[in-house]
Amino acid sequence: MATETELHPVTFEVLKNAFINTVDQMAEQVLRTCYSFVIYNRDFSNALHDANGDTIAQGNYDIAVHVGTLHYSCKDVIRVFGGKMREGDVFIVNDPYTGGTHFNDVRLVRPVFAEGEVIGYAQANGHWADIGGSVPGSFDVMAKEMFKEGLRITPVRIVDAGEFRRDIADMIAGNTRDPAAIIGDMESQIEATRVGEREILRLVAKYGKEVVKAGMAAVQDYVERAVRQRLTALPDGSWETVDFIDRDPAGGEGMIPVKTKVTIKGDNVVYDFSGSHDVIGTLYNSAFGTTFSGIVGGMKTFFPDLPLNSGFYRAIKVVAPEGSVVNAQWPTAVTGFMMVYEKIMNGTYETWSRIMPERAMACTFNLEYLLTGGHNKATDSVFMLYDWLPGGWGARNGRDGSGPTTACFGTGLQAQPVEGQERGSPILTQRFEICTDSAGPGKFRGGMGVVKSTFLTKADKAVISYICDRERAIVFGMQGGLPSMPHGLTLRRKATGADEWMGSVFSDEPIVEGDWFSRPTAGGGGYGDPLDRDPEAVKEDVADDYVSIARAARDYGVVIETVDADLAEYKVDHAATRKLREQMRGQRRDWLTTDPAEVSRMFKAGEIDAMDCCRRYAVLLDWETGEVLPNSTKQFREMFNIRSAAYWNDSSTPAEAAAE
Repeated sequence: MATETELHPVTFEVLKNAFINTVDQMAEQVLRTCYSFVIYNRDFSNALHDANGDTIAQGNYDIAVHVGTLHYSCKDVIRVFGGKMREGDVFIVNDPYTGGTHFNDVRLVRPVFAEGEVIGYAQANGHWADIGGSVPGSFDVMAKEMFKEGLRITPVRIVDAGEFRRDIADMIAGNTRDPAAIIGDMESQIEATRVGEREILRLVAKYGKEVVKAGMAAVQDYVERAVRQRLTALPDGSWETVDFIDRDPAGGEGMIPVKTKVTIKGDNVVYDFSGSHDVIGTLYNSAFGTTFSGIVGGMKTFFPDLPLNSGFYRAIKVVAPEGSVVNAQWPTAVTGFMMVYEKIMNGTYETWSRIMPERAMACTFNLEYLLTGGHNKATDSVFMLYDWLPGGWGARNGRDGSGPTTACFGTGLQAQPVEGQERGSPILTQRFEICTDSAGPGKFRGGMGVVKSTFLTKADKAVISYICDRERAIVFGMQGGLPSMPHGLTLRRKATGADEWMGSVFSDEPIVEGDWFSRPTAGGGGYGDPLDRDPEAVKEDVADDYVSIARAARDYGVVIETVDADLAEYKVDHAATRKLREQMRGQRRDWLTTDPAEVSRMFKAGEIDAMDCCRRYAVLLDWETGEVLPNSTKQFREMFNIRSAAYWNDSSTPAEAAAE
């Protein structure tokens, strides 16, 4: 058998890139033949694996949350069917408790035979818009166990020696709300695995089976060596932080901690989540697979030049206590795992920002899902609208944050075009634009969020669900930067015309024709003291509608005068800016000790808004009633002081002094 040292360097490079290109070709197959609008907007991923199920290649557009879990699903198929596979077989699985994500992410796995031997596997994963369960879209926020979340598929042979098992397929699709689309997506994914098989066998025909097998091993060894070399070059030590989930609906008031500790020793890294909260009474729990994927996705951000395969994983050890929110066990509900996953990613970002400060980045916005389903009267059929929005990534050391763009959950996702949504569902989008003031202020500003507002049109028996977070655990700044803004959805019922704050998580809420719903996404957290931001940069933000004139003063201490609003011409009042910044530097630490009850009073009276509560006073309220959330405020203030206030500059900057 050929070994890594026997591979010619050119052959190695050709195989390494051919594996990645093969996964990209699989993606094109899914993209051009899928049935559902969700998958068409790239909520899918593919992979190639070796004979052990270890990942040898991901594609260039795969979703971050999927990539660190696909090898677990492949190994689960091998566990059940190893030694009993035949050429032409394809297996289906969606089990989060053996390394998957949630039931909606359904994987099709095909063994690749060469000369009668399984030399690898091709896998296609797609997010099915519905997998059954108690609510349209399968996200029931009140689910404590998986039995309300849809169909759990342990490994099953769906194609038997080339014959599609229609009986099994119909049984699976029959447990969903859109069987025709499910069958279409299933067949699309099966064909994607065939593309993977075809390309691997093409390489076998050119180079020989043993050389291709050696290449599969070599690409993993190459990445492992590179990761270990990078780790060895870094200082040994431990770094830790904590992020939060907003709440436990089954518990008392207070945010749910997700603790991350990263330890580097030599060429190994340990991620320890000890001290994270026990599983909570809702779908916001993560099984081990998605926790591992959050680690991989977060760490990979700091090593962007390295390919991603199982070689990357070999230097990583994980301590994730069973029964906690980062290692939920069957039958705990896990469909909303992404809310934990993104806390793990941001905790990883924060710790690695300390290890590699030249690549430091503040918190990114949280992925959100809006699901609306019912009867479309125009087509006399069931409709399912499954939407997500872009938002802002955290500001970086020396640069403003990126955004609006898709979440760290998966940058390969695309913002769905409203024209396509309106064609497939009885809705009309009234507004979809950048959300002014959404970015966390800092010397370097966070990326921008968006706001989207939609009407329900010709529908009945319709319900709406919203799956999000960071209504309380608000996107945070770093190194003196400030937070963004609370997530949440506002519902305006046609019957009353009154706005109702629904918050960041609810499900199965009835809506009727003419009802209007709107939600913003947060911007990224700020980096560095916002009073150190160049006033001319703030002026440009005002001209771009990224920052309002009012918040330029309240957050940055920059006084902007309008020259010609129609032409977006503004100027900085430098004298007033110097005076205001000096005043704010003398007051802002006192703001952080203001009695939360007084902040609540000011909010109820309309003297301040939610951004003031978060950015000036570090106080969290029930944004509907204005009542103080005492436990959440204590947690939020503690982390605000650590991440933001501790780095504030209480004296004028050199640029301001020179301007004087």
